[in-house]
Amino acid sequence: MPASAATWTLHPQLQKDTVDIGDLPLSRVLIIKDAHYPWLLLVPRREDITEIIDLDEVAQAQLMAEIARVGRALKEVTKCDKLNVAALGNVVPQLHVHIIARRTSDAAWPRPVWGVMPPLAHDPEELQLFISALRRKIWLS
Repeated sequence: MPASAATWTLHPQLQKDTVDIGDLPLSRVLIIKDAHYPWLLLVPRREDITEIIDLDEVAQAQLMAEIARVGRALKEVTKCDKLNVAALGNVVPQLHVHIIARRTSDAAWPRPVWGVMPPLAHDPEELQLFISALRRKIWLS
């Protein structure tokens, strides 16, 4: 484990806004607490990283592999029309990649999801079913 991974902590805003579903080799996988959209985050467990280019080339390649793995799983589980993938960091500087399953029928379509609707709490039972399905597809034990 790289030294920066040993001292890594999740940004407090991400901690507040997400549900943790597990760790891949590089990234923590989180679900955004908004039932309007199936919305995941990947957060590389590296200290003081704000941009993808701050990762070394090996970690960049690992992040891309994890984005693809999680994106495929999210698309299979949700049967969505489109995936939105973005690393913005305008509000939370800690590097995090959004992977959002979009449907042409969702409240924000075709616009970005940010700020369109106030977050909707997940039904606890539905959230657990979603987490279980994702964990199987992503190969999280």
